[in-house]
Amino acid sequence: MSFNPSASNHNRAEMYEEVRLWKNPRERERYDNMADVFSIITTLQALEKAYIKDLVEPAEYTSNCQILLAKYSAAFRQLEGEFPKVEDFVHKYKLDCPAAILRINEGRPITVRDDRGNMGKSIAETVSLFINLMDKLKLNIRANDMLQTDVRDLLDVINRMNLIPSNYTGRDKIPKWLNILTNMNAAEEITEEQARQFQMDLEICYNEFNRLLSTG
Repeated sequence: MSFNPSASNHNRAEMYEEVRLWKNPRERERYDNMADVFSIITTLQALEKAYIKDLVEPAEYTSNCQILLAKYSAAFRQLEGEFPKVEDFVHKYKLDCPAAILRINEGRPITVRDDRGNMGKSIAETVSLFINLMDKLKLNIRANDMLQTDVRDLLDVINRMNLIPSNYTGRDKIPKWLNILTNMNAAEEITEEQARQFQMDLEICYNEFNRLLSTG
């Protein structure tokens, strides 16, 4: 039996080749969101345990918990077709995180009372939609059918919130983009120039939204 060193080296090189989990931007976003959900849940579980043990100050806990819940909502929205509930995701990947599940299902930090009706939920939904849209554009996702639903949902939730004044810049910029997308075919994509302008408009609207919350 003969031994071919070059063949052996070739086989060894193939073993170290990078395996790509995705074939297109849509699949890449799915895997990115799954990784985000996994890391957010485990981080939220650690934060809850740290707060229970008095290892983190209430103000710091509240701020970080709100950020994690908003990011979770943005990422999990893209997985709802595959995972209807957070419990389904946790079960599949064998996570032990009861405190994180409770926090996600309540939708607010343990330090925040829900004495404003559904306002807290609307704020979290708005933040998650902003983050989700900006993340998609950063990943060069420009297809109408990947953007329009989130833009429509964002406009709907903004219109439902009484704390947002009539002169809020998002009331002008977001309908403009929804109109652009509505007049496109499902698979049609916005141009690179449009994507850059859309990204900038979203950042302006998001920053102003956060200023409204801080002064409200």
